[in-house]
Amino acid sequence: MTSASSNTLPAALLLMGPTASGKTQLAMELASRLPIELISVDSAQVFRDMNIGTAKPDAVTLAQFPHHLIDIVSPEERYSAAQFRSDALCKMAEITARGRIPLLVGGTMLYFKTLREGLADLPAADPTLRAEIDALAADHGWPAVHAALARLDPASAARLKPTDAQRLQRALEIVRLTGQPVAELYARQQADPPPYRLLCLALLPSDRSILHQRIAQRFELMLQQGLVEEVEQLRRNYRLDAQHASMRCVGYRQVWDMLEGQLPPGQLCERGIYATRQLAKRQLTWLRSMNAIESIDPLATTCGRTLLQRVQQFLD
Repeated sequence: MTSASSNTLPAALLLMGPTASGKTQLAMELASRLPIELISVDSAQVFRDMNIGTAKPDAVTLAQFPHHLIDIVSPEERYSAAQFRSDALCKMAEITARGRIPLLVGGTMLYFKTLREGLADLPAADPTLRAEIDALAADHGWPAVHAALARLDPASAARLKPTDAQRLQRALEIVRLTGQPVAELYARQQADPPPYRLLCLALLPSDRSILHQRIAQRFELMLQQGLVEEVEQLRRNYRLDAQHASMRCVGYRQVWDMLEGQLPPGQLCERGIYATRQLAKRQLTWLRSMNAIESIDPLATTCGRTLLQRVQQFLD
């Protein structure tokens, strides 16, 4: 976005941050003051009927501040970064055509990366091969899949945990389909930035302990609001298992394990909080590795004013 013609491109705003950092509230404050439409960048909020555990804005809030790309797929379906990029660019074009400004807000860093940089030339999913990998996992556990990946692509295996089922499945699938390490395929990726002048803002809390307190309070509130009952309802209404992407979302995974008898009920809250903190840690690691972003401290009392001033300066 540094070309001489970049100033002629329409503006778009990206507001990124870890879970519980206050992204949604800040985005809505901006939308109340500027001609902005919101696009959710959240790999969990895409699923219908998953409201409590995804911290999805409630119906009253969504009526006042509509979010694009919320509630767009069934919990039984997959939704990829490639699908997100296509959908997001389509929504951004529609918003721009209305003379308004797209603001993409969320915490799924892979989606942001894919939107900003484009897609690597990776093979499409192969149902037969995926079934083979799933069978290996069912018979011997995901550590066996991890070991198989380590033999073919040690670098990818070193980057992934033996329990990270979704990413292990995709990495082994790619390596077996292409015969090449995943990193080599990404290294040959051609830059394909979106046709927008981007302001990329990251919420980076100055005090990690306060973020941890927020995470704990929010997960406890989710349980009080009926997260367990929400998962029970999902199990009744959809044909789900533990390998569905929807049920691997933080919070849902821990409730699923409890309902399956794999996690004592008394440990649910502690496990859910721990998993959410680990998610926030990964999100912060992503943010610190990304270039061309500006950071704002969401814990500062002047955060909202600073954010508004920076956005207005960018738009002017």
